[in-house]
Amino acid sequence: MKLFSCLMALLLFLLQAVPGLGLPKDTLRCLEYHGYCFHLKSCPEPFAAFGTCYRRRKTCCVDTTSNFHICQDEGGHCVPPEIRCLQEQGGLCPRRGWKCCTEV
Repeated sequence: MKLFSCLMALLLFLLQAVPGLGLPKDTLRCLEYHGYCFHLKSCPEPFAAFGTCYRRRKTCCVDTTSNFHICQDEGGHCVPPEIRCLQEQGGLCPRRGWKCCTEV
């Protein structure tokens, strides 16, 4: 998780350094509070809504328990429901109905 935070900080620094490539202000605010941008209008449990992302097209969700992790942080891949997983794992995907798989 620390590696992910360091990479995000580096990415944000580089995006701010190059004129015209910065993230929208609402997205930066979400990331500053260690939030995740979901395609959903409401946040899944145990996340709490914390504004919007990407110019109000996504919802910023902040983890209230620190027990849940994003699928990619756990080494998985988010796949649509029609794809069968050989092995599913715990982890949240940003799209409703998608699942986190370690092997497809």
